Formats: sequence, structure tokens, C-alpha cells
Amino acid sequence: MSTYHFACAVRRVAVVGAAVITAALTATGTASAHAEVEADKPQALAENVTLAFVSEAESDSAGFTRLRVVLPEGIAPADVTLAEAPEGWKLKPGGDGYTIGGPALGTGVDAEHKIKVRRLPDAAELAFKTVETYSDGEVSRWIELPAGDTEPAQPAPVLKLKAAAPGAKPTASSPRPSSGPSSVPASPEASGPAPSEVSPAGDTTAAEDDGPSPGLVAGGVLVALLVVGGGAWWLVQRRTGGARA
Repeated sequence: MSTYHFACAVRRVAVVGAAVITAALTATGTASAHAEVEADKPQALAENVTLAFVSEAESDSAGFTRLRVVLPEGIAPADVTLAEAPEGWKLKPGGDGYTIGGPALGTGVDAEHKIKVRRLPDAAELAFKTVETYSDGEVSRWIELPAGDTEPAQPAPVLKLKAAAPGAKPTASSPRPSSGPSSVPASPEASGPAPSEVSPAGDTTAAEDDGPSPGLVAGGVLVALLVVGGGAWWLVQRRTGGARA
């Protein structure tokens, strides 16, 4: 193969490599669905606060049927009532949070619901670990918290709070049940059959590894292409040098 044709082949490898990297990064972006939480009064020790939750749909073949939310320290299930939810969805308090669910939502439809909290704790931020269940049994666990400079792959929804108002004083929250199903009576909005709850182990542990994350795949592809490209460049230079000699 002549040096010219070899250089053309190297250029083709570079073009294909760029396309592969773009596809890998695009795939990573499409898998970046997440869960979020917002508040109408994001302030420590605020009372009668409405929290709005959004779980972005990431399945191409099923809809949401259930969400399991673990409440942070300082908020007990008895302090929570349902304010808004998809039609037919009910809230059921649990030992460390609540489950909300009902008829399956449409494929690609985000799950949105609101709760009213009696009083927020005195904290700078609150994490609401969320476990999502789809109609086909698929489970997404948005339960990871940041560790140092590492950004979690499936971060839990975090609500940042402003400092408490001057003179505001913390009060004891309602006690949490020590074990077993919640003994707290359901709110009026939660009447009727309640959805089954995710097992405690599923609430607080990360999902089993289903293979390398999209970010790692894209990184691996990039490294491999750099190695191949570097080797090809070296061969071109070697051939060019040999021809000149």
C-alpha cells in the first residue's frame, strides 16, 4: 500500500472514530433521565411546605406504576400528606417514607406528584432517595449521594434550603415506626387500596450492575481510538521516513 493510500485509510479511521464517539455520547445523553424535587418554600424550618417531585420516564416500552420515596431525617411519614398525583394514584406511608402508585402511566410520561410537609428540618439540604417501578417490572433507583468530587450516576433528588428565618425554632417531628408496616393512618387522599411497597433492601441499596455505564463505554471508545490513531500516525511517519531515505 502506498503512503498516500495508507494516509487515506487513516483518515477514514479517524472519521469513523469520530462518528462512534458521537454516537456513544448521544447514547449517554439519552440515558440521563433523572428524578427531581422542588419546594414552594425552600427554607429550613418552613411550615406547610409543598414539595413537587418529577421522575423522568426513561423506558421505551413501559410506564410508571409506583414510586417509593425515602424521607430524610427530620421528616416523618406522619408529617406528609398527598397534595397532587396522577389520576388513580394513592399514597401509603411506610416506615421511613412513603409509596405512591396506581394505574400505569403512558410510555414516556413523567411521573409527577406533590406532597405537603408539616415542617422542614433545620438543614442545608435534604435528599429524597427515590425508587421507580415500571409496568414491565423494571426498577430505577435514584438513591446515590455525592462522594467527594465524584458525581453519582443515579443521584437522589436533593432539595437545597435557605437558612431558617430569624427566630424560627425546630420542633420535634412525628416519630417514625420502628419496624414493620407503618402504623400511621393514611390521609384522606390515600384512601382505597394502596400499592405494594418496594422491599427495604431495594430502597437503600444501589441496583445490581447491568454492565459498564455509558460514560465508561464512551471513555473506553475514546481511549481505544486514540491508541489506534496514534499507532496509525506512527506507521505513516515511519513509511514516509523510509520512502525519503
